[in-house]
Amino acid sequence: MSSLKQKTVNGIKWSAIERIVTQAVQLIIMLILGRMLGPNAFGLVGMLAIFIAISQNFVEGGFSSALIRKQDRSEADYATTLYFSTAVGSVCYLILFFSAPYISYFYQQPELIILTRVLGINILLSSFAVVQRTRLTVLMDFKTQAIISLISVICSSMIALFLAYKQYGVWALIFQSLSFNVINVVLLNIANPWKPKCGFSKSSFDVLFGFGSKVLAASLIGTFFDNLYKIIIGKLFVSADLGIFSLARTISSVPSVTVISIIQRVTYPMFCSIQNDEDRLKLAYKKTMLISSLIVFPLMFGLAVISKPIVSIVLGDQWESTSNLLFILCIGAMIYPIKAINSNFLYVKGLPDKILKLEIITRIITLVILAISVSFGLEYICIGISIDAYLSFFIYGYVSGKISRVFLTEQIKIILPIFIITIISGLLGEYIFSSYESYIVNILGALLVSLIVYLTSVFFIVNKLKLTSISLRI
Repeated sequence: MSSLKQKTVNGIKWSAIERIVTQAVQLIIMLILGRMLGPNAFGLVGMLAIFIAISQNFVEGGFSSALIRKQDRSEADYATTLYFSTAVGSVCYLILFFSAPYISYFYQQPELIILTRVLGINILLSSFAVVQRTRLTVLMDFKTQAIISLISVICSSMIALFLAYKQYGVWALIFQSLSFNVINVVLLNIANPWKPKCGFSKSSFDVLFGFGSKVLAASLIGTFFDNLYKIIIGKLFVSADLGIFSLARTISSVPSVTVISIIQRVTYPMFCSIQNDEDRLKLAYKKTMLISSLIVFPLMFGLAVISKPIVSIVLGDQWESTSNLLFILCIGAMIYPIKAINSNFLYVKGLPDKILKLEIITRIITLVILAISVSFGLEYICIGISIDAYLSFFIYGYVSGKISRVFLTEQIKIILPIFIITIISGLLGEYIFSSYESYIVNILGALLVSLIVYLTSVFFIVNKLKLTSISLRI
């Protein structure tokens, strides 16, 4: 087995361990906290999500992606990234600190002043982890990152549960986030000690910013519009409605984001290393799409099918309306990994400017859909989000397909059979067990039947369509 392939296999293994276990623990803790704290606490944190997310985008600045892609990275590159990240992080925090009263006034929530200023400390903490995490990713050392993330999430979760038990309300969520980042930064610096050996380099900055600025611009647009829903709902609806929407969207995104982050974290540096070998890159691109579909489609539709009993059992009556939103959002989240793979390919090919243009186009569509759906309520907003996800896939798939020579029609040919099998399997399982009054029987029976039908269908139909002929030779 070649060195690159060995690194890729080990990277996928440890990245999978980290993301699956970390996301599973966070999801379980979030559900427990949801039951303990109620929708209002999640709504208050949701109101601040866009400000924290945008600030953290500025901190990273696209430099991490630029460093990973750069083949001749130097010590000056790493040092410049650190200085840039800490400077931008400090400025972003100061802006957020002094803007807190205006944020509070906008939402008419007085407690948001202190919540903003405390939660915003995460921005400063993030700036001290950019270089360490990037260095480990360049080395494809995902084992170290996995161990650090697991320790951080377990410790921060215990802190949050303790504070929730002591009835600290929304502060349990605030200190969960803060403690995770504190522990993560400390452990990253212990496991991968590094100090800058030189000063800020303008030449390094120019090179990194030339690529990273376009990544940053695209990320900012994506982050803004992904969180725009929270601003609108937080302003036009009550905080409890925002909490219900935020939790439904978080739960619906966990499976797809987890799987695609596992694949992308490993395949991005690997793709970058073979970016000049068109044949190998094309095969890798197609296999990544196939594997993502085989895993994400049944995960997301399975979650959609059992959304109602899961919400009733785990969260209770106060979250009842979450199940309808969760079902709708899961349908849209099925396609997210395929769109993300197309976006990732464009980054590998050094085309962040094209991604920026695509983000602008797709987000104009987002605005139109949001403007139409917002007056009809939360369910229609979620329907709009799902429609928007599929339209984005078609747009990204068309553009990246022309460059990769894996055209949109071929992409559809790869994923459509899996999509159809998933829907049929899920609906069949749900239909057979929907009449049972026991939620446990409903969940386990539907999942078991769906899984059996899905695996059987995949074995026969996918082989018949020769999708398994897509191979990757690294």
